[in-house]
Amino acid sequence: MTTRHLAFDALHNFRDLGGYPAADGRTVRWGLLYRSDSLGKLSSPADLERLRALGVRTVIDLRYDWEIAAKGRVPDFDGLDFRNHSIEHRPYDQAAIDPDLDPWRYLADRFAEVAEDGVKEIRQTLDAITDADTPAVFHCMSGKDRTGLIAALVLTLLGVSEDDIAADFALTELATPHLVADWHAAHPGETLRWPGYGRAPETVIRLTLADLATRYGSVEAYLTGTIGIDHARIDALRSRLLTP
Repeated sequence: MTTRHLAFDALHNFRDLGGYPAADGRTVRWGLLYRSDSLGKLSSPADLERLRALGVRTVIDLRYDWEIAAKGRVPDFDGLDFRNHSIEHRPYDQAAIDPDLDPWRYLADRFAEVAEDGVKEIRQTLDAITDADTPAVFHCMSGKDRTGLIAALVLTLLGVSEDDIAADFALTELATPHLVADWHAAHPGETLRWPGYGRAPETVIRLTLADLATRYGSVEAYLTGTIGIDHARIDALRSRLLTP
């Protein structure tokens, strides 16, 4: 049985996007596309070897360059194709979100900003996934929001249902206790104001997809129109990532 969640010493949210039913009765192939929390945490030789053993050679880091400077990036190794496409342009501190706000609406509004601001970088990310000739992984800091949006867009292009996209997004909830513990370890003595920190309920991505459909006509119209993914590129992505 293929395992969706893969164990690393330093990573809490590394998982395979394979196995979901997709377009034309096909299925997303296992072992070709992964999503993760920050690979900058891969400090042990054993963890790096686990990554290499998966055949991963394309790493797409969705973080700001200043996040990479502060927290590090994936260690270099032979054959690595490292890309940095920062899809978010308006930084915010999730730990400081007002606890009185509707948390899931707030996050969906931030996702809408990314979809609006990050058109160039989203296209670069989708192209890198399509053109990779080896297994690829994309990640941000927690593997939750920026990573979750890219996963939703890729799965949409592959013809995966919204229910499965939402379920995949919510799998990050299994990592929430680790993400909260990491925050406390990095901020000793400080108070985590927002009770939703590290959370990733289905509601967030469902609101995001509904917002895209309202603004652009459909999620697919956003991808083909605003992002500019034509049908030839969609066919190429499906050919690479779906079972024959």
